[in-house]
Amino acid sequence: MSCAVLLVSGSLRSGSTNTAVLSTARTMAPPGMECALYEGLGALPPFNPDDDDGRLPPAVVELRSRVLQADALVISTPEYAGALPGSLKNLLEWLIGDGDARSIYRKPVAWINASPRGAADAHDSLRKVLGYAHATLLEDVNAAIPVAASTIGANGEVHDEAARAAIGRVMGRLRDSLGCGTPE
Repeated sequence: MSCAVLLVSGSLRSGSTNTAVLSTARTMAPPGMECALYEGLGALPPFNPDDDDGRLPPAVVELRSRVLQADALVISTPEYAGALPGSLKNLLEWLIGDGDARSIYRKPVAWINASPRGAADAHDSLRKVLGYAHATLLEDVNAAIPVAASTIGANGEVHDEAARAAIGRVMGRLRDSLGCGTPE
């Protein structure tokens, strides 16, 4: 069985360590996992429940379609003002209440904390929002892998070997958790 994983960075910043960690995760994914980086965060309009009436903005349609196709999500986010960045919270709000069977509801979700300073409040916020959305939190997969901007190569990936190995182990735990690469 092959698994599709959607990688979501909570950062809009060019050269983001969070995006670099996920780009690295994509290349470190073990056999049986197909990973794609979601790059539409900045295009999402502010969440408004009045807009969730069947005439969704195209960026939201694309987001929901990508989440529906994914077997799991992996998120890496910075901390802004002691919580999740507003852009990531906005993305999650567009996913809450989505009536489709493969929406964020019970979707397996893990995260990688790339902050050298910890970002504990951001991940506490993320845990709270994902719990409210009834996502399935993969606590055994989550990891703190501090990454400095100086370790990001020209290709946008982390080039520190210890960090790459740790990211590879996270992806291996995710594969094992999802049962990817196992005979059907």
